[in-house]
Amino acid sequence: MDRLNRRKFLQTASALAATGVVAACASGNTPTATARVPKGQQSVMGLVVPKMDRVRVAFIGVGERGINHVNLMCLIDGVDIKAICDTHQAVLDRAVNSVVTNGRPKPDTYGAHEYSYRDMLDRDDIDLVLISTPWRWHVPMAVDAMNSGKHVFVEVPAAVTIEGAWKLVDTAERTQKNCMMGENVCYGRDELMALNMVRQGLFGELLHGEAAYIHELRWQMKQLDHKTGSWRTEWHTRSNSNLYPTHGLGPIAQYMNINRGDRFDYMNSMSSPALGRAAYAKREFPAGHERNQLNYIAGDINTSIIKTKLGRTIMVQHDTTTPRPYSRHNHIQGTNGVFAGFPNRIAVEHGGMIDPETGKPKSFHEWDYDMEPWYKKYEHPLWERMGREAEIAGGHGGMDFLMLWRMIYCLRNGEPLDQDVYDAAAWSVVTPLSEQSVNDRGNSKDFPDFTRGGWKTAKPLGIVS
Repeated sequence: MDRLNRRKFLQTASALAATGVVAACASGNTPTATARVPKGQQSVMGLVVPKMDRVRVAFIGVGERGINHVNLMCLIDGVDIKAICDTHQAVLDRAVNSVVTNGRPKPDTYGAHEYSYRDMLDRDDIDLVLISTPWRWHVPMAVDAMNSGKHVFVEVPAAVTIEGAWKLVDTAERTQKNCMMGENVCYGRDELMALNMVRQGLFGELLHGEAAYIHELRWQMKQLDHKTGSWRTEWHTRSNSNLYPTHGLGPIAQYMNINRGDRFDYMNSMSSPALGRAAYAKREFPAGHERNQLNYIAGDINTSIIKTKLGRTIMVQHDTTTPRPYSRHNHIQGTNGVFAGFPNRIAVEHGGMIDPETGKPKSFHEWDYDMEPWYKKYEHPLWERMGREAEIAGGHGGMDFLMLWRMIYCLRNGEPLDQDVYDAAAWSVVTPLSEQSVNDRGNSKDFPDFTRGGWKTAKPLGIVS
């Protein structure tokens, strides 16, 4: 969608921050506050909807992220693209042209004003809505879509406040509609292989994970009128927190069966000084430039520690400011060994690969960087089946295509989605909870139990074939 009016953004962000605090107090962050499903609602854990011969889709927001989803959906069988909404005419035209160029019927378009998406939602020929808009729109658009009888795919993070996360959960339970957050990293080849290793018990009992979004993005500050930096930069002036937790955290949560046998219990968070953004603005923009008038308060590096109900620990880091190589950590440690990413490496006490020089198992005291034997033995069946097609289609090495393909497959075959609204809420709520903890000298903050106790009996995510 088009660039936010800055004054409106600041007013909205302040209101969201205030409602987040109120929601935290209202929920009490205690099991008793969320133990029962409210009247008129029903859990959507493992939700299965009637099989769809074809999935009729619509898009809200087709800018930098949304156009990728349009392009990939054009490659998936069983998909009909019915409508597209965006208030920026140039990207709207680009998306329509992509659909037509791929030999599909021209979709209807919406975008006269910022609430034009509601006109699109009034249609009765749409099954699934994909939302790729600035963060503040995610919850209202997803709620409106579910209330209109549509399933929802919403970009990360799904919510930026505790109240917003609860709105997603309550609406999904009341409407019995899927609300899947598009955490594409869960469909990366390495993350799927690690999940398969965990499920086969290679690492023993799980103890600890490390997740991160370390991605230098200061250059986005130069995007002033359109694109991600035109609205995302201001978040660094509004919240001292982990602003973007889900890419690294999603896979770790799946390894640990979060919401499906375990859940996040509480979190402590601290931030470093906020220096890098101001320094970059001073270096790259004139003294009187608007980027030099902002007060950047988000610490350059945020580090949070999550404790789960089963006692496991997870470190989650965020850094989009300092000059350093990209990393999501993707570290999972168990009683028998460890896998870590960036670069991929593994060390196990029992079940390791044979050292060709000694003829003995490789020692866990040294990292094994040769992944090919591990891929051969532990490649996830989903990647074995669709990995080649995914790599050809593209999208972050194929993970984007595989995510969308798998979602459509589940809807067409009457299977539950791999990610549900409880995952969307739990993974996203790290942002407001980390802000509360940072502002309270790093003291622990409780996670709401969005499943209302359902995590105790929910089945773990299986290794689909």
